[in-house]
Amino acid sequence: MGRDYATLHDPNAEYTMRNLSSETMGTKASRGDKRDIEITDVQTTMIDGNFPWTLVRLYTDAGIVGTGEAYWGAGVPELIERMKPFVIGENPLDIDRLFEHLVQKMSGEGSIEGVTITAISGIEIALHDLAGKILDVPAYQLLGGKYRDKVRVYCDCHTADEADPEACADEAERVVEELGYDALKFDLDVPSGFEKDRANRHLRPGEIRHKAEIVETVTERVKDRADVAFDCHWTFSAGSAKRLAKAIEDYDVWWLEDPVPPENLKVQEEVTKSTSTPITVGENRYRVTEERRLIENLAVDIIAPDLPKVGGMRETRKIADVANQYYVPVAMHNVSSPIATMASAHVGTAIPNSLAVEYHSYQLGWWEDLVEEDVIEDGYITIPEKPGLGLTLDIDAVEEHMVEGEELFDEA
Repeated sequence: MGRDYATLHDPNAEYTMRNLSSETMGTKASRGDKRDIEITDVQTTMIDGNFPWTLVRLYTDAGIVGTGEAYWGAGVPELIERMKPFVIGENPLDIDRLFEHLVQKMSGEGSIEGVTITAISGIEIALHDLAGKILDVPAYQLLGGKYRDKVRVYCDCHTADEADPEACADEAERVVEELGYDALKFDLDVPSGFEKDRANRHLRPGEIRHKAEIVETVTERVKDRADVAFDCHWTFSAGSAKRLAKAIEDYDVWWLEDPVPPENLKVQEEVTKSTSTPITVGENRYRVTEERRLIENLAVDIIAPDLPKVGGMRETRKIADVANQYYVPVAMHNVSSPIATMASAHVGTAIPNSLAVEYHSYQLGWWEDLVEEDVIEDGYITIPEKPGLGLTLDIDAVEEHMVEGEELFDEA
């Protein structure tokens, strides 16, 4: 990487009174039954997919390796490198303590939210894979067991002309008929030809009509063969979002996603309460602390945390538990490789209010080549009964698709 991020000086990490390491907490008792095990190394490799996926591997003195994934983005591998000293020598079975340990140690470097939590998420997912392998149980068993054998997948769809309602409807029909999905999503923040100013977030009447036409054309084409959601990517003003949501109330919209920017919770609440169109938000909030505000203020109809971004598997489970108290379903946002996709599916099988997990790579022909197992079949993920996440990285495929300049993982 050019510099050793693991040795960077951070007075806050060195001083913190809430040091949750095994040494300071005194968790040194023998556990027996092959459970006395230590992490010996942490490595990352970035894959050049339709997003730059950061894969994470934890190595142990028992030769068992756990694989995770952090949400894509610059700086994530460096932050994971920075955290290596905080997990080496630790027992990977202490997932919750290690998560809190990393959050506390990285508090001076932004672990309340943002990319630091994303980096911790990658380690946390790898811990679940590793713990499952050590205990010889699937990862979902660590989260409380099963509600379902299969988790529904919704396909994020794209066309060469995403502003053409008929092109979107054609692709919707193809994905349903040829690929077997019964849950879809399309973008609505697409050019309509009526735009005057892209900075002010205001939708002119012609823009509203154009977006409503996309919704009408797609939903009328697939009818009851598929549920269809529509994504706005935090683009519009409060007033425009209200008008758009109102304009599509008569159509069979599964949900309208992120119609306004994520920062102002009060605005989000007003938009959601102004319409009968279901509103989904959550991918740009971090940890249960932020997600619960959306839920408790009734600012969402469906919550959409992104597991390798929001804090990992246990944190997503905590979010789902809060949502369940308010009768809110969980539709996990997901733009990941098969690793974090399967991690999301393990959480999806362990919570009662799972709605679906997103799949964003259907146009990437080699997505599933990264692992030896089949992942998605006929629009569903069957939860593996193998230990951990139940996936085996194809190292040759990883090497073939690495970002230029990346180094391959060491052998397991």
